[in-house]
Amino acid sequence: MGKLTVHALRAVLVVMLAGAVFVQALMVWALATDPEDGTLPLTPLRVIVILGSATLQVVLVCVWRLVAMVRRGTVFSHAAFQYVDVVIGAVVAAALLWFALAALLASGPEMEPPGILAMGGIGVAILGVALIVLVLRMLLTQAVARDVEATRMQAELDEVI
Repeated sequence: MGKLTVHALRAVLVVMLAGAVFVQALMVWALATDPEDGTLPLTPLRVIVILGSATLQVVLVCVWRLVAMVRRGTVFSHAAFQYVDVVIGAVVAAALLWFALAALLASGPEMEPPGILAMGGIGVAILGVALIVLVLRMLLTQAVARDVEATRMQAELDEVI
């Protein structure tokens, strides 16, 4: 991966992380300042937004770490699996939060059936992202196994020479 690609990806990750932190800060501020009665209005919608933003932040930090491993040439190691596993878990959590949001909105009179169906489709698409990352994890597993095998064979060849 070239330096330009790494810098561009990191710039995108920083902007996304800043946006997620900004949204969380706005939600926490909204929780602390209810203009009507001064209580902490911990509505389900706000909780879902705060937790959803946290899942995005987790994914961004893990991708940042994986990009750092790519730059160092250490991504094909067992250390990368922990980050990939966390990404899969965070994406599944985001999908569950999306389904909770869909159920919350479906319970109100504002949501029409096509909108509910569309939200369900988006939730399935989010789960699809988790499956894609799982497939990429399997490819990483194969690459690490091949790298270990190549290292072993190189060591055997060095002994022969």
